[in-house]
Amino acid sequence: MSQAAVPNRNSWAEAVKELMLRHDAFSKLLGLQVEEVGPGYCWLRFTVRPDMLNGFRVLHGGVTFSAADSAFAFACNSHSRQSVGLSATMGYVAAGQLGDVITVEAREESLKHKIGVYQLCVTNQHGTLLAMFKGTAYRTSHEILPAPL
Repeated sequence: MSQAAVPNRNSWAEAVKELMLRHDAFSKLLGLQVEEVGPGYCWLRFTVRPDMLNGFRVLHGGVTFSAADSAFAFACNSHSRQSVGLSATMGYVAAGQLGDVITVEAREESLKHKIGVYQLCVTNQHGTLLAMFKGTAYRTSHEILPAPL
């Protein structure tokens, strides 16, 4: 992709997201809809389906973690340097329910040459906090797309 095709950092982050989504079968399996990306930022949502429930008929924690991990990936790769997770932790506050529309918002807290730190909040359609995720990413030297102008 030429630099002329990616004129600013927001469209650069969008182009990286589109490239990642082409190959991300798991995010598609979860039904994740990436609504917004920008430098160090991602906002996505999904609807809780019956196959996402655990034995107590609430949203399985693994689904919540996986959705947050995907948002983390879109946020940390948005600068077009291939990044991989070094660590991730999640604290669960409340359970999602069948039919809930879950929102995951990732924000970059710190960005250095090799390390990025991200904080994510998982909420339902009522704004109720369900979980908090903190991720640390290692930024490789591999450029995903050419730098923007």
